Amino acid sequence: MKLATLCYVRRANQTLMIHRIKKENDMHAGKWNGLGGKFEAGESPEECVCREVLEESGLHIHHPKLHGFLTFPGFANDEDWYAFVFSAQEFEGELRESGEGVLQWIENDQLLSLSLWEGDRIFLPLLADDRMFSGKFIYKDGHLESYELVLYDS
Repeated sequence: MKLATLCYVRRANQTLMIHRIKKENDMHAGKWNGLGGKFEAGESPEECVCREVLEESGLHIHHPKLHGFLTFPGFANDEDWYAFVFSAQEFEGELRESGEGVLQWIENDQLLSLSLWEGDRIFLPLLADDRMFSGKFIYKDGHLESYELVLYDS
């Protein structure tokens, strides 16, 4: 089981995305993702997301907002992945080159036109909602086979 964070850094009408085209043997190769990664020992979700965004972009985020939780059974190497989904609108620093891929500010109305994981198209619009969500996305051979989504009242 892998625990991870996923963060969508936002400004005005744009979201910072990473085009995963640099790492060899990257399960996300060619896809556009938010920033994030695996927990280190003893980290809280907030500590993990702040560290991962800094490592991948050079930005220090403040007050990340938790939107939900995603479950990906058997996603990579038959391991289950669990991801805390955040957004951040308060940040400082300068973007720097990432070893994970190419960083780019994308207009929010263009996000769903990117090469995303199929499940991302389902939960990304929920970032504009104040309700928490929980999603279970089952992929087989890189394609979304089924999903369940629960929205919680605020």
